[in-house]
Amino acid sequence: MAKEINISEILEKIMPQKGSALRKYHREINLVPDIKNEMIKTLKFRNLVFFLCIVVAAASAGITAILGVIAGGQQLAIDSKQHTIDNLSNKLNSYEDLSDFLTIKDQLGNISTLTENKQVVSRTFNILSAMIPTGADSIIISNLNVNLEEEQPTFTLEAQANAGAEPYIDYNVLDSFKKSMQYLRYDYGDYVDKNGDTIPAYCMIETGADGATLTDPSKGIYAYWAIDKEGCKSSDDIKNSDYTLEEYEGEQVVRIWRTPQYTDWYKEKETPGQPYMSLDGKISNVAHFESACITYSGDTSQSSTNPKWTSDNQCLLVHDDYNDTEGINIIESSNGRDTSNELVLRFSASIYLDSNAFQFNNHHMLALAPSGYHNVTDSYVQIQAMFGQRASDCEAGDNACQTNSNNSNGGNN
Repeated sequence: MAKEINISEILEKIMPQKGSALRKYHREINLVPDIKNEMIKTLKFRNLVFFLCIVVAAASAGITAILGVIAGGQQLAIDSKQHTIDNLSNKLNSYEDLSDFLTIKDQLGNISTLTENKQVVSRTFNILSAMIPTGADSIIISNLNVNLEEEQPTFTLEAQANAGAEPYIDYNVLDSFKKSMQYLRYDYGDYVDKNGDTIPAYCMIETGADGATLTDPSKGIYAYWAIDKEGCKSSDDIKNSDYTLEEYEGEQVVRIWRTPQYTDWYKEKETPGQPYMSLDGKISNVAHFESACITYSGDTSQSSTNPKWTSDNQCLLVHDDYNDTEGINIIESSNGRDTSNELVLRFSASIYLDSNAFQFNNHHMLALAPSGYHNVTDSYVQIQAMFGQRASDCEAGDNACQTNSNNSNGGNN
């Protein structure tokens, strides 16, 4: 086996004195071959690899053991839950009324969807009150069909137009009725308190005992906030908020104007706690109606203390783009006699309306007549007066009924 020879040690033994002097010139002579050095390095690397493999194997075994414990615990937990589920399932299936319960639960889950799609057919009468003219030139409905099943609600009606005076059969009444459709609007929104918080719809009283809209001839439309109803604010809270209380049919109420009170609310500068309406139509510090259709604006170019107010209503009640037809389609017209044997103009028509006017979620809907003001006589008595028996056809020999000489603007027939 090769050995390393140290020259310095040999010189020390042979020449002790001279060996020290020569020590600084000492050199080590490596007699080990290069191949032996490579082998030694390889053995060291092999031993390192073996060590790392042992460490990795031990770590893997530890991780495997831990995962085994976790998996076993999970399986035990799953088996326990499955056993619990099976017991509960058996118990649930043992109930005799399970099917009824599931049906009710399913219906409860659909309440939100049903509410969103719900339509209020009773609004038909409010719309008719703004749509049908009364007075000397009147229109009486003998048959009305309301279709809310289609994408756009439709009124199909048979009616008779009466000019109220000679020549009675007046096509101008029908023509005026037809042209008024493009001016019909509707409005909806929410009543809010001084802080802008929405007041529940069931807390508001909007019509009188006869069904007529609550209206002041000089100030416009209003409603009553029934403050003592369950779920509405108590009278003590109202008193502390400086609301003006009134009594209506034995209840404590607060009057809320639907029509803005421009003169009372507008001021050049807002005063804290006082009713205020800015020129861009924003209302604050007073209970009022937040319209979803009507926007208000004021112009002070002529007078800063008494601006000119205008409104813009984007909610059109009768649309003229349904199936590329006009909002009202006169199907047919002819002469006839009513139950009083007066000459009248019989006609039938289809009227296409905006579906939003019937949506349940659009609260406090109000139809607006062409003048821009609601027909304040929309009571149940008024609605009843809009309907009557169908006019009869002209009988043979009834020349007055059959001839166009008794018609005004008869060329439109």
